[in-house]
Amino acid sequence: MIDDRKKKVLQAIIEEYINTAEPVSSKAIVENYGLNYSSATIRNEMASLEKEGLLEKTHTSSGRIPSEKGYRLYVNELVKDDDISLEEIKYISSKLETKVNEIEDLTKIATSTISEVTHYTTVSIGPNVNYQIIKEIKFILLGNRMLMAVILTDTGMVKETIIKFDEDITDKQVETLNYMFNNKLKGEPIEKIDRPLEEYLFDEMTYSVKVIKPIIEQLKKVIAEDDTIYLEGANKAFELPEFNSLEVAKNFINILDTKELVSDMLNSGFAQDINVYIGDENEKDELKDFSIVTFKHKVGDKDLGTIGIIGPKRMDYSKVISVMKYVSKKLNEKK
Repeated sequence: MIDDRKKKVLQAIIEEYINTAEPVSSKAIVENYGLNYSSATIRNEMASLEKEGLLEKTHTSSGRIPSEKGYRLYVNELVKDDDISLEEIKYISSKLETKVNEIEDLTKIATSTISEVTHYTTVSIGPNVNYQIIKEIKFILLGNRMLMAVILTDTGMVKETIIKFDEDITDKQVETLNYMFNNKLKGEPIEKIDRPLEEYLFDEMTYSVKVIKPIIEQLKKVIAEDDTIYLEGANKAFELPEFNSLEVAKNFINILDTKELVSDMLNSGFAQDINVYIGDENEKDELKDFSIVTFKHKVGDKDLGTIGIIGPKRMDYSKVISVMKYVSKKLNEKK
């Protein structure tokens, strides 16, 4: 535990460093933050904070920069979560009130809006498909040997695919397929499509297993397709001094190009919280140079996936958390 004076000094140093990207001196704190302490007192507190591992001294100056431990204390205890202007509130509200036909469009709008307001790279991904509940499966005959299958889930997700057969399909068989698959799967998680073939078959069915098997295989294939990832503001990162490092820049590009990394990054949070992962707190080695802030994207009680920001550890956590908190609130008000 550190006392209130140390917390005020730490908060001032972190906010100054976020603003300037330069090591912070006691002189800058005295001049810019109105703390009623002398330069000597602030220097002593800075030395003490460094000893406690909350600040680090760079080789190039006598100033200090926050450590990951310092950022963590700041996020946990000192960050403001109302750092959002009236203009930003109005802008976010107007963007999120846009009429959309597909729920995915709302995710795109939220992702781009967060990036525009925070000036950081923002990514989003839909909910885990396997846990979505099937509302209906519809088969439509397109030709003698071709069916369209449409899956509708409780989140509003629609998956459709074309299935081709080696034998003719009749209208009567399509009617039976619609009854059978909905009877077995309606109200079940989408992962239940992967149940054994024999569970779909009725003893009284007269047509070939060759009809059922390709349907199940194609449904499984379309469900297993890569998650859709939306990305906004990747170019904004390269305006930050941290990305002058070729290694950091290359690592950042590689992360955004690797769907598995982005998916893991976004799916590591908890259902209700805004989650902040700073540097080494990220599980993947590729993410150690960055901070990740995520929240679950919900409309009403429906989980629609996760939206996150990836940026330097010198991130404006106050702005990011405030904007995410407000966007999350506005999305959750929708029905």
